[in-house]
Amino acid sequence: MSVTPEKSDLSRRTLLQRAGAAGLLAVPAAGLLSACAGSEPSKSDSGGGAAKSKDNPFGVKDDSAVKVVVFNGGLGDQWAKEDTVVFNAKHPKVTVNMSSTQKIKTEEQPKMATQPSDLVMNSGADMMDRSTLINEGAIEPLDDLLTAPAWDGEGTVGDSLLPGTVGDGTQNGKFYVVNVAYTVWGNWYNAALFKKEGWTAPTTWDEFFALAPKIKAKGMAPYVHDAIHGYYPRWGLFASIWKAVGKQAVIDIDNLKDGAWKADGIVAALQPWEKLVKDKLLLPGKLNHTQSQQAWLDGKAAFIQVGTWLKNEMAATIPPGFELTISDYWSNSGDKSAKDVFASSGEGFVVPSKAPNKAAAKEFLRAILSKEGSAKFAELTKSLASTKGSGDKVQDSALASANALVKGGSSDLISVKFPDFYADLDKESQNLSEELFAGRLTAQQFVDKMQAAADKVAKDSSIKKQTRTA
Repeated sequence: MSVTPEKSDLSRRTLLQRAGAAGLLAVPAAGLLSACAGSEPSKSDSGGGAAKSKDNPFGVKDDSAVKVVVFNGGLGDQWAKEDTVVFNAKHPKVTVNMSSTQKIKTEEQPKMATQPSDLVMNSGADMMDRSTLINEGAIEPLDDLLTAPAWDGEGTVGDSLLPGTVGDGTQNGKFYVVNVAYTVWGNWYNAALFKKEGWTAPTTWDEFFALAPKIKAKGMAPYVHDAIHGYYPRWGLFASIWKAVGKQAVIDIDNLKDGAWKADGIVAALQPWEKLVKDKLLLPGKLNHTQSQQAWLDGKAAFIQVGTWLKNEMAATIPPGFELTISDYWSNSGDKSAKDVFASSGEGFVVPSKAPNKAAAKEFLRAILSKEGSAKFAELTKSLASTKGSGDKVQDSALASANALVKGGSSDLISVKFPDFYADLDKESQNLSEELFAGRLTAQQFVDKMQAAADKVAKDSSIKKQTRTA
């Protein structure tokens, strides 16, 4: 979900969401695909033509080939190689040409107008802008994938997905992005250290600030963060806003509602982050995502906020006996939605509209989302897949704490959509988040500048507006 980087992010991950790149175009802004600007997505499943059945709902032809490009970030790419085995069990005469990279936009964007890959995992810091892809007809709607039979279970593919996965991949009423990872975000700590020191993991900001002096007395910083990629600090800021003011406040922000950033409670929700910086509770240094995570693993800081790709991304350097444990973002007294958890699907695949074998691309997605494929994903990455039940048989403390966090939360999941809707606003929010965590903005100044940035987008008639309903 990384999200990402280099994983992004997700976006790191998607993204999620996660997450995202500031813009798709490395070419002039006249259009993502000037060679095909104004063209409509193909209405046919290129590469199909074989008889359709429950085991081959898109009519994939034998002796055809499908080109799959995987983002090789925090989750690695071994899980995707395992999906090739799953796919070829049903389609042994179809050749899968798989490659992996961290340069999705750089390598894949130039091909979109001519002959792109069939299936592209659009994730990481160098990801293509989703809204531009959709608005310019560069990627295929995948609603027929949702209604196709599940690979190895009853019901449809859509039925097999965890809550939020379909919504996360939907824009303008159509399903475009198949997110294969299910990421949970929060504050990570070393449970073994906390047991040794007799510390109780905080659940509120007041408890954290009370614990912070004890942590500093041990020669550790209470907190460390990625100071390079602005979507990292943004996760915590939006979790605090949602918990304090509620879901509707974030929906209003996503919808560019007039004055949405000035809603009562938003500044107060962000002031603990301001205090964390002013009280010098952050580990000094301009560290990126892996450097900050390594500092945490080295015992230089007690807490770090990141998603559940953490263990897989840092697997090679986790010290013996280190118990990676995720806890929820801290809340304030009186928060309206304190039990809501920040979780969503991420690591999204797209099918280019000009892909030569779209039928096989969709069929490969069915394999990725299968019970077998998703279980292997959870086993290898120690992160949940977006298919229900993926982590049920995986024995791992990090994954277990994430499962417990989700199960103990409410039915609403914290999510933010404007980074997917508006590339310029996404980038500005990342920049301002970095400024707040660097101590160069107060919470009030952050809110004022975000409102101004949102107003600028809202008033720009050249920008196609998106609507979030839930």
